[in-house]
Amino acid sequence: MMKSKICDLFGIEYPIVQGGMQWLAVPEFAAEVSNAGGLGTLNSSLYTSKEELREGIRRLRSLTDKPFALNISMLPVQVAGEMTNDFLAVAAEEKVPVVELAGRDPKPYVPMLKEAGVKVIHKSTAIRFAKKAEAAGVDAVSIVGFECGGHPGMDDVSTMVLIPSVVDAVSVPVIAGGGICDSRSYLAARALGAEGVVMGTRFVATNECLIHQNFKQLFVDLDERSTAIVQRSIKNASRDIKNETIKQLMELENSSDHPLTLKEILPFVNGKRQRQAYLSGDVNDGAIPAGECIGRIHDIRSVKEVIEEIAVNSEKIIASWVNR
Repeated sequence: MMKSKICDLFGIEYPIVQGGMQWLAVPEFAAEVSNAGGLGTLNSSLYTSKEELREGIRRLRSLTDKPFALNISMLPVQVAGEMTNDFLAVAAEEKVPVVELAGRDPKPYVPMLKEAGVKVIHKSTAIRFAKKAEAAGVDAVSIVGFECGGHPGMDDVSTMVLIPSVVDAVSVPVIAGGGICDSRSYLAARALGAEGVVMGTRFVATNECLIHQNFKQLFVDLDERSTAIVQRSIKNASRDIKNETIKQLMELENSSDHPLTLKEILPFVNGKRQRQAYLSGDVNDGAIPAGECIGRIHDIRSVKEVIEEIAVNSEKIIASWVNR
């Protein structure tokens, strides 16, 4: 169960993709995932210019000779000052092995990437978006269910239902996320038709993740009830740890006598505040994305150990079924 179309498509050993993990998906971490046999991901949001991104890609290449992905998350509509076109140009120029897009229709960008030999994943939260991405010519779609950390979309459809529904709706390989953190959840995703999985929450509680140790321990200590969906009021649903910041935002959203605006919500969820919390170790400050599978993380391991647990125990589970 560790070989799949995703392995063949991307040239990786295990069909395990690292999530975008804002602020945490740095070259050094992506290289750890790729070197362990998965597909490491570099987040373009770390960079503010073409040349900074180019340096980040080259730094990653100096740390691994294995394939990796570049995450470029786009706003729903293009706005002045957006770096999407510049970052896509760098990805094509540097011939990045894989680009993961999200946020809006990838159709305008796929031809340029394909011409440069870049494989394209598009992240979706619903069947209709996955079908649109396939029509745009992407090589694979990644889908995330309601359980996922970060942005699960507005439809509240669970991973268990979403995986087979998307698999039946498209012909390109499907990479599944949301609630996946170990061999059992990996096998469940594969049994439902996914060709691979994407994980973010489990990778936070690893030795190599640059987040403060306080957060790694928090991810071990919390249970499956410890996250909440916020930002529904601006149709940007986000699952975050239910810390003091998020509780304040929940109270504001629940008690407001008018539809909140981005301006009112941004002080709670802005990236600068999140990044500072990651560095300082203040677990109650900022919006900290995490999936419901946080309740199934019981230790801090190396990236390699996380991936090897999935690889080794998946085979053991299958063997146990066969031998019953």
